[in-house]
Amino acid sequence: MPDKLLIILMNTDLSNPSELGTPFLQASVAAAMEYDVEMLFTGRAGELAMPGVAEALHFQQGNDKSVLDLIRAAVEAGVKLKVCTSNLEMWGDEQIPEIAEIVGAAYIISEAMDEDTVTFTY
Repeated sequence: MPDKLLIILMNTDLSNPSELGTPFLQASVAAAMEYDVEMLFTGRAGELAMPGVAEALHFQQGNDKSVLDLIRAAVEAGVKLKVCTSNLEMWGDEQIPEIAEIVGAAYIISEAMDEDTVTFTY
């Protein structure tokens, strides 16, 4: 049975931050269940790794919790956050401190193809 969960945030529409609740909740729950969990930001969702973006987004109207709060809760639960190198070209070199690593396309493909990894995409 696989022991790693890889969640790739790629197609998430940042103009609709309510879409972000599910992947962060699933990542946090899987980490609490002691799975090895990585969330990878790429494509448009890679902008979440840039300072100021996630804290300006609120995943529910009327809720004080920002997307940055979801990110921090996931990290606290044990989720490792990574950003794709191509995002540095689009959004800049600076990332939020919660980002553990910058990875390339080969890493994403090798992890997604590993038989011990289950991959979810959003």
